[in-house]
Amino acid sequence: MIQLILFILTLGLFLFGMFLVRTGLFNLSADRLKNWLAVLTDSPWKGLLLGIVVTAILQSSSAVSIIVIGLVAGQMLTFSQAIGIILGANIGTTITAEIITLEINALIIPIAIIGGILFLINRKAIRNSGMALLGLSAVFGAMWGFKTLAAPLREMEKVHELFLSLDSNLFLAVIFGAVMTAIIQSSTATTGIMMGFIAAGSLQLDTAVAVVLGANIGTCVDAWLASIGGGREARLTAWSHFWLNVLGVIVFFPLIGVLSEIGTHLADRPDIQLAHISVIFNVLSSLIALPFVNQFSKLILKIHDRKNTQT
Repeated sequence: MIQLILFILTLGLFLFGMFLVRTGLFNLSADRLKNWLAVLTDSPWKGLLLGIVVTAILQSSSAVSIIVIGLVAGQMLTFSQAIGIILGANIGTTITAEIITLEINALIIPIAIIGGILFLINRKAIRNSGMALLGLSAVFGAMWGFKTLAAPLREMEKVHELFLSLDSNLFLAVIFGAVMTAIIQSSTATTGIMMGFIAAGSLQLDTAVAVVLGANIGTCVDAWLASIGGGREARLTAWSHFWLNVLGVIVFFPLIGVLSEIGTHLADRPDIQLAHISVIFNVLSSLIALPFVNQFSKLILKIHDRKNTQT
């Protein structure tokens, strides 16, 4: 029971760290990023590249999706223009997973001290930089916690039974990843938790990959909530985000074994393998969808705009 409480506290530390990183970086570049999103999206390719860059800066695809939906609701973007950005955001969010695989445990405390000092300086840019560094130290501290707690948690009867169920049923693992991400509202946190468990040898790589695929679906909840009350095009944008991620998971679900095999050839550590697989999945699914953005937007209009009209 103590391990479970510590795990929940560690998850809270991870989410709080991500919040600090995102807030600090957003405050440093908010106006510039919004202008980029509103102006540099006249083609799906530009939207894709911009989505990657902005998400890499903000460290959150959900944050980018919410900003995009706000711009669509404010008629600064059309929902079809937003699709390219969403595809790019799906790629950009994998950069965070790659970052947290770095072994910098010895630097966690120095980074936190530097961040705390900068945060106390009453200048906006320096203060926000300090906030981002404090968040980064919290994220790496939480990753150390996930790895440390993985083995003791696996020995708990209920957790052991859950992992056995997930290992034997990859579809259930996808559902678990979607539900977990919808609850904690962070696909990065879900990926980080899985990285901690497979690094400790408590979970199979195939299972972790399936959970990460599900996390791509669960992260759509934030966009859907942001679209409520945002008007017709905001709702269409949220639906396009959902269906893009669902279709990507459907296409790659039969290839989980292949993805895992590729991952084992790219790195020795299983947590790094999972991070690389997440990149491969999101890059391929986005590039496959990109040439069909116009057709896809028409399909979303046909399906969901008709429903809105009827209701």
